[in-house]
Amino acid sequence: MVINEQERIKIMNAQQLYDDIIRYIGVDKFSSWYVGVTSNIEQRLFMAHNVHRTNHRWIHGQAINSGHARSVESALMQLGLDGGSGGGDHTAVHVYAFRKDYGTIR
Repeated sequence: MVINEQERIKIMNAQQLYDDIIRYIGVDKFSSWYVGVTSNIEQRLFMAHNVHRTNHRWIHGQAINSGHARSVESALMQLGLDGGSGGGDHTAVHVYAFRKDYGTIR
């Protein structure tokens, strides 16, 4: 799990990554969050979704492989997080989630 760029990225299995994201969201409404997978976290989270590094709540982590990443994305969407399955390719191993606040782009 990475909450800011100072922390080191740890490669996790699907369960670890899922648990970290759920813990980070806490008691917030799942429908207030967006989840996705990508091969390029910098481009997708901060540029395409316009998430601000310090003004928005976000989290991302690296899965063992794209299958684990997609499992996490799917499980989180089943809980009610917004998102669109099917993005990326076999290199999409990063799972990210952000709170859909003012300024972010779904």
